Amino acid sequence: MKQTPLTAVHRALGAKMVDFAGFEMPVQYAGVIEEHLTVRRAVGLFDLCHMGEFDLEGPGALAVLSKLTTNDPAALQEGDIQYTMLTKPDGGIIDDILVYRTATGFFLVVNAANTAKDFAWIKEHLTPDATLQDRSSELALLAVQGPKSLPVVEKVLGLSLADLGSYTFLDTTYKDLPLRISRTGYTGEDGFELYLPNAGAEPLWEDLMAAGGDYGIAPIGLGARDTLRLEMRMPLYGNDIDETTTPLEAGLGRFVKFDKGDFLGRDALLAQKEAGVPRRLVAFVMAQRGIPRHGYPLFDEAGDEIGHVTSGTLSPSLNQPIGTGYVKAELAAPGTTIFVGIRQKRLQAQIIKGRFLK
Repeated sequence: MKQTPLTAVHRALGAKMVDFAGFEMPVQYAGVIEEHLTVRRAVGLFDLCHMGEFDLEGPGALAVLSKLTTNDPAALQEGDIQYTMLTKPDGGIIDDILVYRTATGFFLVVNAANTAKDFAWIKEHLTPDATLQDRSSELALLAVQGPKSLPVVEKVLGLSLADLGSYTFLDTTYKDLPLRISRTGYTGEDGFELYLPNAGAEPLWEDLMAAGGDYGIAPIGLGARDTLRLEMRMPLYGNDIDETTTPLEAGLGRFVKFDKGDFLGRDALLAQKEAGVPRRLVAFVMAQRGIPRHGYPLFDEAGDEIGHVTSGTLSPSLNQPIGTGYVKAELAAPGTTIFVGIRQKRLQAQIIKGRFLK
């Protein structure tokens, strides 16, 4: 397994370590529920050094990115960030990524398990007037998330960040190292993601933990990261979306800009939109005690199988089992009763609208 610049820190803290996307990563420290609630109520610190980062630059960078992604990168001003997807010609999702508009082009943040695949895909479609550099191995990424994240980060960096808007970023320095800080995250809470050379990862971690002492900061593992994002209905690549699902089926149509011009997958997605999406990713809460897990079957009231669970857990915030899954489009309306196959039983659930946590 690969290690991050913070692996030794996690071991010293007694974290339970697991293999995630080929990296040795902390899945929990004090426990998933305690860590989850710390982020919801105070502030948590995450190691995300396993994520992938690319620089896409040159006169042709915008045209390349516009062809490969569903959103419209031309709408970005320098300092803006955009959520978008790389799609295949058939509309399947290669990855969901973040695009940062820099002074020299674009900075792309991709999922750890897809780093090599994404790099090869973009490189395959490069034009002679665009360059692509994989910076994943040289950059560390730390995330500070929670309602008390602002004063912690401001204290460490000596900056006022109150005016840094959601999905925007700025470049600064930390201990003479370049630092990129964005107001983004994967928890649904206010928070920041900080990119810097590997050498600065451990000092920045220690400074953030020290500064956050008065605010209840704690290290947070991948277990709580998953429950936090699920409560806010943020999709997880490999579970909720993949190359067999389309943005329209996954409820991500707002990030598909058909009017920007041609892009890979446009024709297939437009045809799907016009014909009607055959299935939809829905959110549901269990009416009976039982925790839905990835891959569990979903049934209608007649007992016919209508889909499968993509993500599920016992929500620490709600103390209620929740899940997401694909079902036939005609059964996707909020309020619809469905059943989840759990340990030879079919337990009742109800489809809801919006996020689990309001």
